[in-house]
Amino acid sequence: MITRERTEEQQENNSKPVLAICYDFDKTLTPDDMQAQGYIQSLDIDVDAFWKESNGLDKQHDMDNNLAYMYMMATKSYGKQFLTKELLAAYGAKVKLYDGVRTWFERIRQYGAEKGVCIEHYIISSGLKEMIEGTEMAKEGAFTKIYASAFLFDDKGVATWPAQAINYTNKTQFLFRIQKGVLDINDPRVNDYLKPEEQRVPFRNMIYIGDSDTDIPCMSLVNANGGHSIGVYDPEVQNKDKVYKMMRHHRIRYYAPADYSESSHLDTIVRQIIDKTAAYEALERQYVKDKQEAEKSY
Repeated sequence: MITRERTEEQQENNSKPVLAICYDFDKTLTPDDMQAQGYIQSLDIDVDAFWKESNGLDKQHDMDNNLAYMYMMATKSYGKQFLTKELLAAYGAKVKLYDGVRTWFERIRQYGAEKGVCIEHYIISSGLKEMIEGTEMAKEGAFTKIYASAFLFDDKGVATWPAQAINYTNKTQFLFRIQKGVLDINDPRVNDYLKPEEQRVPFRNMIYIGDSDTDIPCMSLVNANGGHSIGVYDPEVQNKDKVYKMMRHHRIRYYAPADYSESSHLDTIVRQIIDKTAAYEALERQYVKDKQEAEKSY
């Protein structure tokens, strides 16, 4: 049931510009692949051996690499444990997060509200939706939508087939869904033409945060259309090779350590983008108002 307070909040948000912040997950919000933080080890398989076999499968069968790792997860679980939503969510709850991630989403949302900007957080990941849904942030409703690979479960709740496989190229469709406000993954209206002024979240009001080459299509799309792409790197390892490469090739506009703590470099960049969005959208509203008034004078 939608409360009166919630309805009023939605109406207020509808009158504000929306800034969508989109995140990869593995090595962007967490230092390692989510599957390698307990799940693979539970199968008595070496993590490196798991990925080597998975990568061999996709090459041998000309197979999408995400479908390959999902096949591995399902088959390697036989006789050891039932691969259920509950099991995956439990492993997701144990995933290590970078500093500040736990409180980041609400903190940034509140800062946006102070500036008159509605902040929405989206996950666009090749990782597993069921594991991401097990994180504390997801349980608390931090994300407007989670777009990630997912399993189909049988009537006993056991994973039997991939329901969705998200790779680096098809990630971009979700940016168009966010742009048009067509969030249902099966809604064909994502292909409809919308005038710029009808777009719910124009690309200039998007931030994409990622860590590697698999994020490049999304980063490039956001950058090319006036948005903001940020490359992050592990603050402990301090290997900046990937972000340097992405910066040289104009894939990203900024880079920072994956430290989401208050007053960190990343926190400062995002707050400055929110400030810029608030100022730009105020000018746009004034422009539209003045234009409409001028047209009425004819």
